[in-house]
Amino acid sequence: MKRILTRKLVPGMVLANDVHTYNSSLKLLDKGTVLEDKDIARLAFYSIIDVLIEDELVELENEFVDITNDEGLTYSERIKQSPEFKEFKHSFEECAEKFEHTIKDIIENNRDLVFDDMMAPIYGLLEKGRSSANIFDMLHNLRSYDDATFTHSINVALISNILAQWLKWDESEVEIATQSGLFHDIGKLLIPDEIIRKPDKLTEDEYTLMQTHPQRGYEIIKNLNISQHIKNATLMHHERCDGSGYPLKIRGPQIDKFGKLVAIADVYDAMTSARYYRGPLCPFIAISMFEEEGYQKYDPEMIIAFLQNIVNTYLLNTVRLSTGEVGEIIFINKMHLSRPTVKVGNDYIDLTKCPDVYIKEII
Repeated sequence: MKRILTRKLVPGMVLANDVHTYNSSLKLLDKGTVLEDKDIARLAFYSIIDVLIEDELVELENEFVDITNDEGLTYSERIKQSPEFKEFKHSFEECAEKFEHTIKDIIENNRDLVFDDMMAPIYGLLEKGRSSANIFDMLHNLRSYDDATFTHSINVALISNILAQWLKWDESEVEIATQSGLFHDIGKLLIPDEIIRKPDKLTEDEYTLMQTHPQRGYEIIKNLNISQHIKNATLMHHERCDGSGYPLKIRGPQIDKFGKLVAIADVYDAMTSARYYRGPLCPFIAISMFEEEGYQKYDPEMIIAFLQNIVNTYLLNTVRLSTGEVGEIIFINKMHLSRPTVKVGNDYIDLTKCPDVYIKEII
């Protein structure tokens, strides 16, 4: 029996004990579970850093085969080679650098907040006729960044902007949603870096300290001349509609609607970005998690709008299935959003009819 970091788990490993969430309110997996990719994704979804594993490794039934896409470059490879992506990547990195310097100056009281100057680079990433699908294409192919506070905040700002548009909010609300996404994690800058970047499981005291970042962020910006909704979103983005969130443990009607929106953007980006203790999760694994457990925790209207639209941004993407087969997403099933139809060679695989097969990664 040995303790293994979640990011180093591989299918076939056997759990040596039950695994619960940090506050022990939910059992995630039973002792003796033979891990599959979806189990490892579930552990990562709940930020489980490490688990106890039996010494033996069980051979799974599915034999993974590396099948090369015979149609040339994958969708992702074509994007990464495009001039548009290279331009977006350059602008994104400049934006992250400017945001980092500006926020640190504000925290240290070295300068006043000039809101328009701060937001201009963010809106620049959203301009040039880029559709929501195009923005998600860009973000998905930037996932090699480790989940730094500044790049994560920019991602959440962009996703919040798009989600607000999907919800058909008015222009001023879309702006506030974007700004709320940008500011939501500012409190993490007051958490020691060794805790933020720790690759191992946090101690109980460290985890408790980490949970103070929404309140700390609120304290930083509470006196700034910005919308109260932005301040509320900073404080409430870890609250959940069923009361299971923090720091206030409030329920749906008490949570600012911008906090509810940023919560969805924050969790989606956190799951699909690299973390210090794991690589990025496949978006369809994240979507599956939302489908299974999200309707109680998140605002129903918002989560439905998000999921129904986000899956459409991945149409025509090249994916690898859990069987090892490589294909292209050609149809979204509205009743099972995480299980589209995938074209593999001349065959069409409807994942709603193949419960043991799922999308393992976008390539």
